Amino acid sequence: MEGRLVVKLLGKLSVVMWVLLGTLTWVQVAEAGPIKRTFCVFDPIGANGPLFSVMKSVKPAALSWGVELTMRAYTDEKIAAEDFKAGQCDSVLLTGTRARAFNKFTGTLEALGAIKNEKQMRILMETLNQPKAGPLLTNGDYEVVGILPAGAIYLFTRDRSIDTVEKLQGKKIATLDYDNAAVTMVRHVGASVVGASSASFAGLFNNGSVDICYAPAVAYTPLELYKGLSPNGGVFDYVIGQMNFQIIIHKSRFPEDFGNQMRSYTNGRLDEAFDIVHKARAEINPKFWMEPTPAQVASYDKMLREVRISLRDAGTYDGKALHLMKLIRCKTDPSRGECAEQRE
Repeated sequence: MEGRLVVKLLGKLSVVMWVLLGTLTWVQVAEAGPIKRTFCVFDPIGANGPLFSVMKSVKPAALSWGVELTMRAYTDEKIAAEDFKAGQCDSVLLTGTRARAFNKFTGTLEALGAIKNEKQMRILMETLNQPKAGPLLTNGDYEVVGILPAGAIYLFTRDRSIDTVEKLQGKKIATLDYDNAAVTMVRHVGASVVGASSASFAGLFNNGSVDICYAPAVAYTPLELYKGLSPNGGVFDYVIGQMNFQIIIHKSRFPEDFGNQMRSYTNGRLDEAFDIVHKARAEINPKFWMEPTPAQVASYDKMLREVRISLRDAGTYDGKALHLMKLIRCKTDPSRGECAEQRE
């Protein structure tokens, strides 16, 4: 009888000890403070640029989730991507095109002509912020934990008489040479590819080394594109794509729910991001805008669609992403001819 009692007491004591040890472990973790991780941010202007400034607001939010972020500014996006891939950055902010190297699905969101306006972009963002979209945002140890819109991409030309696709033939276009989609498009219209990066394209345009460049309105003021537009240039008011910025992490280096928390946070900043886009477009001098005719818009839409499909078949674009964006286009405009077809 006494032996059984001793066994029961020892058993209860063991349970108490395990509870105490578990409590001690959690106390030690809490006392250790937040885990420290690096956040490498691409901003053409550097640490004083608008992107870096906006990303600073992520720090207190991440700290509340148990992660202390150390910010690093990169003016060269290629180096930021390489450092992230090499593991020197735990997280990184890149354009959607650069993000394609880490997630083909999200890297397709900048596809040529796939998203036409802000309404469609908002639907896309809302869709991807749902928990069930999580698997699409993960590729091995890479996880896209935030996507922020940067606005429509337009053609900037030094000569506003270049106002049709036919007139692009032979013209020099500053082209992101690491982007197979852009290179394909430029060659498709018969123009000449002049290799550029996110850090050099504006200089090439402003000093006259190229005839044309493409960029979102948010690049107009900080990169001084008005210098290249003056005196006879223009901005063709046709959306050739939607630029976005993506926050990517090495998933294994962060708490399990960090991705969902960050996506929820960035989703709450969408209105702010779109406000920045609106203000940037308003800064472009009205005299520079060039309006396409409805017939031109229809023709360009058809051309970009054919290029998207060819890039999907060549492995550049993700088919699921293209199909999702087609569904969104048809939801907002069911009259589109493509809606009756099953090509995307």
